[in-house]
Amino acid sequence: MSTEDFDSVRRDPDPIRRGKRATELLTTYQQRATELARLRKAAIEEAHRELGMSYTEIAGALGITKGRITQIRSTAPAAERAFFGVGPVSIGVPYRYQTTDRERPLIAAEDAETANQLEALLTALSLATSRYQIEPDRTEPPAGDTIVVCGPKSAPIGADLLSRDPALTMVEDDGRWWIEQREDGIRIGSPSDEPAPQSADVAYVAWHMIDNRVIIHIAGIHGIGSLGATHYLRAHLADVFRQVGQQPMSLVVRATYDGLTITDSELAAGPYVW
Repeated sequence: MSTEDFDSVRRDPDPIRRGKRATELLTTYQQRATELARLRKAAIEEAHRELGMSYTEIAGALGITKGRITQIRSTAPAAERAFFGVGPVSIGVPYRYQTTDRERPLIAAEDAETANQLEALLTALSLATSRYQIEPDRTEPPAGDTIVVCGPKSAPIGADLLSRDPALTMVEDDGRWWIEQREDGIRIGSPSDEPAPQSADVAYVAWHMIDNRVIIHIAGIHGIGSLGATHYLRAHLADVFRQVGQQPMSLVVRATYDGLTITDSELAAGPYVW
């Protein structure tokens, strides 16, 4: 925490505002401390792997004991935590207009469960989370690291993020949506839209660094596809991170489902590093 931030909170005469600001700063800097712990662990492993140093030698160079090195290696956050940024991470899902007694914006069950599963994944990675709703006219994500679960049909923010991807996009053709490879025009459609429908869907996933913060974009052909993409990330995040690290990229996930339960998920295309 900078001295300016600290002194500003201490001087704030409003106790409620002072309490809120202190809480916000505590969350932010606790997340930074966790990220520093991850970076330290990664540095230790890099020195051992790339420089050929023993852990005893690394301990001496860092001025700590070998036992402390062992503790750091076993307790620090996993490397793949960085896939979602430093944190806190906000999770956004779209309103979808549906008609009950009148037309109103509702959160689909698939999107709500996607948010729940993403929150569980981030919590396991020691990342603090918050949630927001993506209105149909939303064009910008909130400040900080964020996950945007939104296709181009649901809000402009989904189309804008897709426009930044040189490898993949989503297109509508004769009432059906597809994930399309820009270079060769190959399309991947949802098996649930085939003449003989299957209980399966596909989803687009992208990693962006915009204005020095991470934005993860997830867009299923249907809402259940986004849940399938989340299932895939929960099972394979370490593998994805080893392949791409913190580089802009996109990929396609195919998943099968039974109701709101994802029964299996797999990589269908990519990852494509930009």
